[in-house]
Amino acid sequence: MPRRLQPPLPACGERARVRGNRRPRRHFFRGRINFLRAKASRTVAEAPRLSPSLSMNYDPLRTRGGSAHLKGFPLPNWLNLMAESLPTLLWAGLIFTVPLTLLSFVLGLLLGLVTAIVRLFAPAPFVAVARYYVWVIRGTPLLVQLFVIFYGLPSMGILLDAFPAALIGFTLNIGAYTSEIIRAVISSVPRGQWEAAYSIGMSWSQAMRRTILPQAGRVAVPPLSNTFISLVKDTSLAAAITVPELFQTAQRIVATTYEPLILYIEAALIYLVMSSVLSALQVKLEKRFARYGGFLEARA
Repeated sequence: MPRRLQPPLPACGERARVRGNRRPRRHFFRGRINFLRAKASRTVAEAPRLSPSLSMNYDPLRTRGGSAHLKGFPLPNWLNLMAESLPTLLWAGLIFTVPLTLLSFVLGLLLGLVTAIVRLFAPAPFVAVARYYVWVIRGTPLLVQLFVIFYGLPSMGILLDAFPAALIGFTLNIGAYTSEIIRAVISSVPRGQWEAAYSIGMSWSQAMRRTILPQAGRVAVPPLSNTFISLVKDTSLAAAITVPELFQTAQRIVATTYEPLILYIEAALIYLVMSSVLSALQVKLEKRFARYGGFLEARA
């Protein structure tokens, strides 16, 4: 059997030339990889730093080199975060918190006035209905009432948006509490005022409008002001039914920054400032009405 012929081996020079042809290709790929690695490193190094609101490794107690300065001193990150989120929180308070508070208080005050008059002067069946309404509202938490209106009524075919549902819930709640205040201040007016009004020919509605309510209103200023200030803070419960008011906005910012302590303290400070302004207005209003009630003279 003939022996298979073997191909001739290349000479030493040819082997070196083959190795020399392969070596540059291997070095080419290795150099290309190193070039890409260096380019990626430069890209990461030259990329702008993430703001505190987007960084997962945000340290609120550490100052940044590129942060804002106050008279030559760098501001800490927590203060920068509060400054950046303050306009958003104030805008949410102006668009949702303030209108919700004012509308709820005005409508609730009217509802409370009607309820108080019904409990004082209406027939027995209407008195029972008004008393039952006050009993239910005062005996259940405000948050549960909001949940019943927003999440419970759709099961009966009544669909409400978040803001109208919150407005209805706060109006019913304020109406029940203010009805007790108005009923108490109307009852505190002496009976002689009614008799004096009737003696000069006034009807019941005229006596109520011109004699009784002005005197009762002066006495009702402190408790109604306290109810209004409490309502400003209670509007934060509307965040539970997705109303984008001040507290709900703070929660959304917390979900992106992971800094609940700083943002919730900032929201609390905003509520504190609003309540302080309303308290100062309440003091001035009380002093104005006290001129005609003998309180300042008795105090002096």
